[in-house]
Amino acid sequence: MSGVLVLNATYEPLAVVSVRRAVCLVLDAKVETLEATGRQIRSERLALPEPSVVRLARYVRVPRPRHRAPNRRAVFARDRHRCQYCGRPAETLDHVVPRSRGGTHTWENLVAACRRCNAAKRDRLLADTPLVLRRRPGPPAPSTWIEVLAGRIPESWWRYLSPAGLRSA
Repeated sequence: MSGVLVLNATYEPLAVVSVRRAVCLVLDAKVETLEATGRQIRSERLALPEPSVVRLARYVRVPRPRHRAPNRRAVFARDRHRCQYCGRPAETLDHVVPRSRGGTHTWENLVAACRRCNAAKRDRLLADTPLVLRRRPGPPAPSTWIEVLAGRIPESWWRYLSPAGLRSA
């Protein structure tokens, strides 16, 4: 496992921390364990379940950056590593409006693409090709940033990351 998901007191995903850091937070009573991996962490006098998801005991106000620049890992995570033209596994990034035609390097203009579709599109506008976008690109959901941090999302995290799984305070 790549880490432990940390939720705010309102169940909003905040960060991914190491198992060691999460255990320290549990021992300091700063978090409660919501999900465990099934493994135990043992010391001479104590045995704790290894946490997978923890929730802060107190609400923490986190300032959010107004704009995060797009990067390769985040675009692939947003698009679920699938080509936005054909649905096959994506290997490259594509600017919907090519930079050579005035396109910008923004969330609304970047999509994940397979090599075949990217090569077929080249530096042409989408209207000049037979390709069709599967969905309109835009900024990623907040849970996408958790995936970028973790690399891989364990099954036990999804109910806390999906909009339907988010709970109210």
